[in-house]
Amino acid sequence: MALLRATTRTDSHAADKANADMILIERIRAGDSLAFELVMRRHNRRLYRIARSIVRNNAEAEDIVQETYVRAYQKLDSFTGPNGFTSWLCRIAFNEALGRLRKRGRVISLDDYVTAPEGGADGAVRRIDTMKTEQPDPEQLTANAELRRILEAAIDTLPDDFRSVFVLRAVEGMSVAETADALGLRPETVKTRLHRARLKLRRILEARYSAVEPAAFDIAGARCDRIVAGTLARVAALRA
Repeated sequence: MALLRATTRTDSHAADKANADMILIERIRAGDSLAFELVMRRHNRRLYRIARSIVRNNAEAEDIVQETYVRAYQKLDSFTGPNGFTSWLCRIAFNEALGRLRKRGRVISLDDYVTAPEGGADGAVRRIDTMKTEQPDPEQLTANAELRRILEAAIDTLPDDFRSVFVLRAVEGMSVAETADALGLRPETVKTRLHRARLKLRRILEARYSAVEPAAFDIAGARCDRIVAGTLARVAALRA
């Protein structure tokens, strides 16, 4: 009975989110720039992390996110909804990032590295959202910043396919199903790649990396504002 109630709540939340997305989409189609900005604020961090996980360059990742929104804006009439808007945006960002790598002459294979699944039910990826100390001391802040730097450098060393899955699952906190949908993979492949990515990172970071996963490649503040402003300017030019 408890499981049924939890499933019902999850389904209800998903339906509410889909309805909210469709309301914003209809407002954007009607020319509401504020609605478009709200969409960007809601999805900037996830799309940036996807792009950054592939191209491994902050400036280029920002440009990819802007390009994603411009393409989404131009193709918005093709989205029928009501479900799947986030995954739709993720696929645009993912394909844009891959396209840029191909232009560089780098080849990425999205074929499965292995056929054996990770095994077991899909458990939640453990995340520690923030340090619990209300007023962290300077030494703690310095240590946390250093751990984030080490983690981001370690993530950059992962094979391309593993890195994208790890960022979406462990850093961004997407489910197996959401990650599989966004990257065009089988759920079993997502589980396997996450497992192997963790093994590689653990050899570098041991137990320390799990405490700072959600803070990696954050986009809050100036970077978020820069993406929003740049995208709005480009969309305004399209309307002119």
